[in-house]
Amino acid sequence: MGNWERKQEEKKDVKEKDRTRREKLAGYFFDTSKLILAGVVIGGITPLYSGNAKEINLYVIIVGVIATILLAWIANKILKL
Repeated sequence: MGNWERKQEEKKDVKEKDRTRREKLAGYFFDTSKLILAGVVIGGITPLYSGNAKEINLYVIIVGVIATILLAWIANKILKL
């Protein structure tokens, strides 16, 4: 194997590592988005059904939805790079 072929193989390896890194990072943001949706938003809605509704629950739900959308958007941007 010549020097040129070795360099081409190294470039290919670097590209594959970068691609894998981006996919894992985007997966992390998607998973964090899902956790926030499940924990904050659904957890904030449950007191509304038990009759213990407070004003702060609405704010928590809104912040949770915004954080979920923002993290999913970031993950999507990472995958499109």
